[in-house]
Amino acid sequence: MDSSWLLAQGQAQEPSFVTMLPPIVAMVVLFFLIMIWPQQRERKKREQMLNSLKKNDRVVTIGGIIGTIANISPDGKEITLKVDDNARIKFLRSSISHKLEDDAPKEEAGKSS
Repeated sequence: MDSSWLLAQGQAQEPSFVTMLPPIVAMVVLFFLIMIWPQQRERKKREQMLNSLKKNDRVVTIGGIIGTIANISPDGKEITLKVDDNARIKFLRSSISHKLEDDAPKEEAGKSS
């Protein structure tokens, strides 16, 4: 009995590497699209937000402290937050979670009237 007779009888042959390659490549691409790409976008968005911080921006730290940026160090690594009239706390720039929207001018306008 030769091998052509066995193939004709319906015995399966082991798949070659070339036939297994497209599904593996598809899984790697899918993994990249689902896991890695969104994380890279979020990291870039966060870096842009941290780089755009300036004096008088209202921010929230990763610990939940809300304050206004009073000073940014010359090297840009430390930020001093004004939390209250007499309270200022130094934080690393990387510990800022996000910026708050500017609602402060509306509140101050209401207080002066």
